[in-house]
Amino acid sequence: MSDSILVGPLESLKKDGAKIVKEGKHGIAVFFHEGELHAVDNRCPHMGFPLHMGSLCDGILTCHWHHARFDVKSGGTLDPWADDVPTYPVQVKDGEVWVEPVPHHKVTVKKLQQRLREGLEQSLSLVIGKAVVGLMEAGVSPGEIAKVGVEFGTKHRQSGWRSGLTILTAMTNILPKLDKTGKILALYQGLVHVARESSGMGTRFLLGSLPVTEEMENQSVDTLKKWYRHCVEVRDSQGAERVLLTAIESGWSDDDLADMMMAAITDHFYINTGHTLDFHNKAFEVLDHVGEEYRSYVLTSLLPGVSDVSRSEESHSWQSPVNLVPPLNEAFEKLPCILEAASKVEGTFDEEAMLEQLLSDEPIKTVEMMLEALEAGVSPVRLSQLVALAAAERIARFHTQNDFSDWITVLHTFTHAHAVHQSLRRSTTAELTRGVFHGAMSVYLDRFLNMPAARKPKPVEGITKPQNPSELLELMNKQQQVTESARWVISYLSQGGEKAPLFNTLGHALLREDAEFHSFQMYEAGIVEHDYWADERSLLANRAQETMILAITRYLAGHAPTAREMPHTAQIAMRLHKGEKLFEEE
Repeated sequence: MSDSILVGPLESLKKDGAKIVKEGKHGIAVFFHEGELHAVDNRCPHMGFPLHMGSLCDGILTCHWHHARFDVKSGGTLDPWADDVPTYPVQVKDGEVWVEPVPHHKVTVKKLQQRLREGLEQSLSLVIGKAVVGLMEAGVSPGEIAKVGVEFGTKHRQSGWRSGLTILTAMTNILPKLDKTGKILALYQGLVHVARESSGMGTRFLLGSLPVTEEMENQSVDTLKKWYRHCVEVRDSQGAERVLLTAIESGWSDDDLADMMMAAITDHFYINTGHTLDFHNKAFEVLDHVGEEYRSYVLTSLLPGVSDVSRSEESHSWQSPVNLVPPLNEAFEKLPCILEAASKVEGTFDEEAMLEQLLSDEPIKTVEMMLEALEAGVSPVRLSQLVALAAAERIARFHTQNDFSDWITVLHTFTHAHAVHQSLRRSTTAELTRGVFHGAMSVYLDRFLNMPAARKPKPVEGITKPQNPSELLELMNKQQQVTESARWVISYLSQGGEKAPLFNTLGHALLREDAEFHSFQMYEAGIVEHDYWADERSLLANRAQETMILAITRYLAGHAPTAREMPHTAQIAMRLHKGEKLFEEE
């Protein structure tokens, strides 16, 4: 009894009906009900309201704040959004009631993972938030937490991969840039978007592979690739799925699978305004976090989307006033020979001139110069990196006099260019290199959104040391602070401000909002592209890093503030985990 807590005389409890005893930061409510003693955590597991202020009838304890109901014996809830309440052993000795402050059932990692799945299944944001907080505090790796969302999202949405899984993947990618709270918010935001997007969408069942023989002939690899591309060409998602599963069953590597799938995507120009290629890239990125055993569900989840996509070579803007289709097709015919010959060449190329050409209004010359760069030995990876930089310049110089919706136009070009760059770093093929040219032409088509171009901000005069990054968050608490936020960042950098706190602050500027899908894309792609340039020491690399930071800042500032309902729910989950009281006035 030395560890037990004295509640008081049994007769007093019979008279009063309930009594609270303290255990650490919280209390335990002890009830005498229908001739029996019961002890529960006094905090309602939903949002922390004192349960002793609720009502107890027929063995059901009801919280009066949101009317969550609990079996007072087991602690089990009748309301799935509320969680079970912990119960404690209670006994009577010599007329005195004692409660043991160790709950009957401890909250385990397995239980938290189950609650996360239930939160996803029922699209319960607070349940998801509390599960993420609990798992993070228990030391579970972010990849394991994300894995639950990936498994759910790829199975329980008949329409396949969309923005929710893309957000979850992007946020998992940038976790190293965030502090502990930021990591929780990033995973929470991604998982909630997966849950909302999957709600009511039905379960997706795999079709199964074609029969696979023990000895696959060499030519069967090329045959499967040809079949797959044909299925995508005619928008046959089911045929493509069976071929893809056959390739997986045959033991193909991720690189081989990516080559086949990306070739089918780049057979047409900038399809679905770049989303399709971006989704494909994110699917392969998430496999690095969750493991190869998820390849079948992850990769086939991309296929429902190929049955209904736009193909830019069919659009008016790609054919008039300059018809971009013939010169691009001519270039693509040359690519295999150029890349094969260039692999033996080590030449130099004026990258700054290439960047300016990408930003020009001479698309045919741009195509020619890109071919010259490849012939000179510039790798497709490097060329794609320059295209991504040009696309980021469009955002950094985007003028706020444009229609607000055109932020997304320049964003699409940048995220597509980033996805091509990432994909080429994984595996370089002539087919995928076509995507670099698609991105370059989209940069050209976006030129009017830099007319006039927003001026590059200059540092604020009189500042002698870096400002506190929290000042940037204050700026973004107001609308129409694009120019001011960009100037703040330039001032911060000019005074030698460290980038790590800045990136964390920009992450919180995103994650404290009910952000729209493209804002998540902007932050992640900009950070990743910045870090590639950070490994270099050159004037171009310095310009590129500054451009990426400005692009992120201006885009986020242009889309803030919002209602902030989602992060508020996450904050509630974090406060509940700490045992803070939510029901009392501050």
